[in-house]
Amino acid sequence: MFASIPSATVCGVDGVSVAVEVHAARGLPGLTIVGLPDASCREARDRVRAAVLAAGAPWPDSRVTVNLAPSSTRKVGSGLDLAIAVGVLVAAGTLPAEAVAARGFLGELGLDGTVRPVPGTLSRAAALLAEEAVVPVASVREAELVEGLRVRPVTSLAELLAALVGDAPWPDHPAPLPPGPPPPVPDLREVRGQEVVRAALEVAAAGGHHLL
Repeated sequence: MFASIPSATVCGVDGVSVAVEVHAARGLPGLTIVGLPDASCREARDRVRAAVLAAGAPWPDSRVTVNLAPSSTRKVGSGLDLAIAVGVLVAAGTLPAEAVAARGFLGELGLDGTVRPVPGTLSRAAALLAEEAVVPVASVREAELVEGLRVRPVTSLAELLAALVGDAPWPDHPAPLPPGPPPPVPDLREVRGQEVVRAALEVAAAGGHHLL
């Protein structure tokens, strides 16, 4: 079976859309990642397998090939882990394809199935070719800065799978941060030296006129 999952990587500070294409076929069981991945991205095969098993999902007993398109763009980091895991489960028939339709996935996977944030979430989310983004809960506020993009937070792969098949509701968005303290008011006592300039400012303030 075949699956294509929207995701994104970064090139410098710019986000680049990536289609995570997964094909599962008969053959010696294994996972191969092609499409110009760097060393960290190639290591996803071990992280993804451990995370899928930790989430309680079966690992496919088939030959799985993952292509990160376009192959001409170098894929850096671990931000494609979540998309690869979802693609493997869809290609294996564990997840229905309609459950992931119009959804993109960003995040690194821990061996215990934890979904971890990755650098450049804003750039990645802006480049995502999807109507909805599934991101680590720590990255929600950053992804929500992208206009017109719906954002779903997750903390683990198991939580994501339960939400996708309807066994559990989607996790709540984190509460907004309380407003921080106001910025400090500048104080001339903190200025060292510049006696003439300080005197000019004091005279202008006392007289209520401009410095010119």
